[in-house]
Amino acid sequence: MLNFTKTAPMGWNSWDCWGAAVSEYTVKKNAEFIAKNLKQYGWEYVVVDIQWYEPTAENHEYHPFSELAMDGHSRLIPAENRFPSSEGGLGFAPLADYIHSLGLKFGIHIMRGIPRQAVHRNTTLLNSDKTARMIAKTDSICQWNTDMYGVDPDKEGAKEYYDSIFRLYNEWGVDFVKCDDIAREFPHAEKELIMLSKALDDCDRDMVLSLSPGPAPLEKAELFKQISNMWRITDDFWDKWELLYNMFERCEKWCTHTGAGHWPDADMLPIGAIRQDYGFDNKTEFTEEEQKTMLTLWCIFRSPLFIGGDLTKCDDFTLKLLTNSKILAMHRNARNSHQVWRREIGGVEHILWKADSIDGGIYAAIFNVGEADSKIEISLRDLEIHDGQSCTELWSGNKAPVNGKISVRLAPHGAKVFKLVNNN
Repeated sequence: MLNFTKTAPMGWNSWDCWGAAVSEYTVKKNAEFIAKNLKQYGWEYVVVDIQWYEPTAENHEYHPFSELAMDGHSRLIPAENRFPSSEGGLGFAPLADYIHSLGLKFGIHIMRGIPRQAVHRNTTLLNSDKTARMIAKTDSICQWNTDMYGVDPDKEGAKEYYDSIFRLYNEWGVDFVKCDDIAREFPHAEKELIMLSKALDDCDRDMVLSLSPGPAPLEKAELFKQISNMWRITDDFWDKWELLYNMFERCEKWCTHTGAGHWPDADMLPIGAIRQDYGFDNKTEFTEEEQKTMLTLWCIFRSPLFIGGDLTKCDDFTLKLLTNSKILAMHRNARNSHQVWRREIGGVEHILWKADSIDGGIYAAIFNVGEADSKIEISLRDLEIHDGQSCTELWSGNKAPVNGKISVRLAPHGAKVFKLVNNN
């Protein structure tokens, strides 16, 4: 059933680092790092991204129409050469058991639909006298991957197919399902999305349902909130300043839809060692200031947080970024998050966000999204509070004086975030 998540999910996903080519060894090593260094801060999901069923996957590029690992009922299974513990029909159960033994949760990526390979071979469906070819919607295809056809929800056997894949994931011990090629595919995939969500909701195991890619249509917000836990508000997010700059507008539009059980998703955090699948180390192109800006926005907005880098190569800055307890407390405790203003001050563009805190006080995040150093003042009137506040900057932990305003210095693309508490 859909897992009612009180706070936005946090974890690690293999895509930014390994593309389609992640292996069981890599997943285990990153899970071990999380268990040792990050679990106590709330990081808990370990997600194997796309094409774990493709034996020849090498990097972020797909091999069109490749032979996929599949069982006799049209369901994709792990490629044994990449996930050796799946040998003998065990699937992801042994890997999930290992992740669970570390006190973590296990997730997988899937594509909407049914394998084209199953349709071409007209293979059987579990608990149905129909076949793959009889339920396929062959004119409903992904534009960037050749693995699947859509499923026609009006065909007999379609429900049984989706029920069967979630029965398999239940048997494996899956806690998180990221379904791709579905969040922006409206209107033609809407009924299929509803059927998929119903199949997950009917199974006996709590699972988070994450929908990709974006941008998801804002007018479908209420549907997403009813049938999923998180949905992408952007296409793939990478370590480019222009993509981070554009995220402020997306977060402003979606901020009223965050809440327990349903989370607009600003996508993964491309930090640390990413794009490792080409045989060389490739660290994020975000500056340290940009990484702080990204995490500040994601946390005050309350986006899900999924690390994209190879944690086995985690440096000191990245570890400190991911273990700042005050910033992560804001991610859990912020409510009524919204943009207060966006304006040019001293020739530099700034953005101010505000959120209430469930343990008292407010958060105020100020961003310099311009190209020059800045010194500005945040008026308490803009935050709708009065004097008599104690004020702490969360990244540094330093106290800040308050006298009707907060004085702030910011580097280009930088951010600071304050917790203000009434002393009276």
